[in-house]
Amino acid sequence: MQGERTASWWRSPRGVLLGTLAVGLASHGYGLFRYPLYLTDEGIYMQRAWSTLEHGMLSPYTYFYDHAPGGWIALAAWSAILPGRFDAFGDPVNSGRMLMLLVHLGSVYLLFDIARRLSGGLVAPVIATTLFNLSPLAVFYQRMVLLDNLMVFWLLLTVYLVCRAEQRITAAVAAGLSFGLAVVTKENAVFFAPALGYLLYQQVKGRPSRRFSRSFYFFAAFTPVSFYLMYAALKGELFPRGLNFSLQSPPEGQVSLGYTIWWQLHRTQGSAVSGNGLFWKMMHSFWLTKDSHLLIVGAVATVVLLFQGVLSRSRRQTALVPALLTVSYAAYLMRGSVLLDFYIVPLIPLLALNIGLLIGQAQRRAPPPVTVAVVAVLLGVLLSPAGGYLLVHSSSGRLQLLDAYRLDQTSLQTRQLAWVRSHVPATDRIVIDDDMWTSLHGANPPYRNAVSHWEASADPAVRDKVFHRSWRRIDWIVLSNKMRLAMERNNGDRRETWILDALDHHARQAWGLRQGNVALYVYRVDH
Repeated sequence: MQGERTASWWRSPRGVLLGTLAVGLASHGYGLFRYPLYLTDEGIYMQRAWSTLEHGMLSPYTYFYDHAPGGWIALAAWSAILPGRFDAFGDPVNSGRMLMLLVHLGSVYLLFDIARRLSGGLVAPVIATTLFNLSPLAVFYQRMVLLDNLMVFWLLLTVYLVCRAEQRITAAVAAGLSFGLAVVTKENAVFFAPALGYLLYQQVKGRPSRRFSRSFYFFAAFTPVSFYLMYAALKGELFPRGLNFSLQSPPEGQVSLGYTIWWQLHRTQGSAVSGNGLFWKMMHSFWLTKDSHLLIVGAVATVVLLFQGVLSRSRRQTALVPALLTVSYAAYLMRGSVLLDFYIVPLIPLLALNIGLLIGQAQRRAPPPVTVAVVAVLLGVLLSPAGGYLLVHSSSGRLQLLDAYRLDQTSLQTRQLAWVRSHVPATDRIVIDDDMWTSLHGANPPYRNAVSHWEASADPAVRDKVFHRSWRRIDWIVLSNKMRLAMERNNGDRRETWILDALDHHARQAWGLRQGNVALYVYRVDH
């Protein structure tokens, strides 16, 4: 009997779940601090977490409600319990990345349980979590300190809890609270609201407590959002002065939540329908090059499940809801507004879930030889260079590991930071990128005049009072990889002209490092 238990533990749901968690720990943990490069946005969120924890302020500069603060409040809380706080794992961004690893493992657990409940078997959760663990899209973006990764955890937790709402009202309350936390972590979580509401409706339909479950769910969901609104209202920043929502002549001297939302809604960069939008550029330039299998097969699976759910009443929960979650967020990405490459993150587990559910359906109906063949094909995609999940061909045709498991890029940034600390006086005025902001401001002595080029060009408190919009007030410019390109793209209204003038006409290179497609520099501005 003991031997029987030992031999079959790996076929039990618990054993399989432990296996998927181990795969996620290995794929996302190995090289976590080395690849990819520290991103500007990672630096921004760690900067704000540092400000929240050290100074009780949501931002060290003017907080203009570009994002709700739930994400970096969570980062601040995480850093508060670490020995050494932001320096616990070396660079402050590494502390955030360690939290991203734990968040990924939590998301794997939730995705496994959701897929198992919707499919009734183990095939769907294994496939879904395997793709979620090994997809190059997931490994690349989910290692980064991104609000999207935290939002995905809260979203999956919401689905996990709604699936239990038929049993207890408390599950509906907890689900609502989780969704509210998703919204105040990244506002675009609101696009999942209709599909989640429909799932809740299906779960509690016919139950005596259905009205209480629905009411408490929406009340709990609004609670975190109400605190965010209250914060803005207490600061007198809920609406712009004089209710001026003009995009041509925005209100000056005051930030407001209402105006920022209005401005965000009107940001456009081409139409996705006509094919010239940023969505398709991102699709061809970033996403398909990293994992075409997940995106293409996932899109097909989503369409199939959508039709199944519409045509079959019995599948409206197991097929329609996952498809609706995917379609609703895909519609948000395709709406023709401003888009960043990491906005794809919430689609990754949903596409993996749809693929797992569809293959799980087929496996239950297919004879054993077909099942074996499908498993063999999947293993071939995951393990062969043609799949690009673990092994790839180099430009010379040599077989090598995926960049995520092979390259060390962040050490280059560490060398740049070390040079700045050794050669640049802490009192000098420095224009930097956000990736090293927390490292410099948390140093001893702190570099209080090290300012991101975004803040130096846009925040009046910095631009006009510290630099006076003059290149003569800049002592050093520390260029991160592609920071020059970002400055040029951000200069549509000539806000960064004075910084570019310093760089092009009044600065000399003091340090530089180039390796592959990464180029880092430090310039001394001559007055």
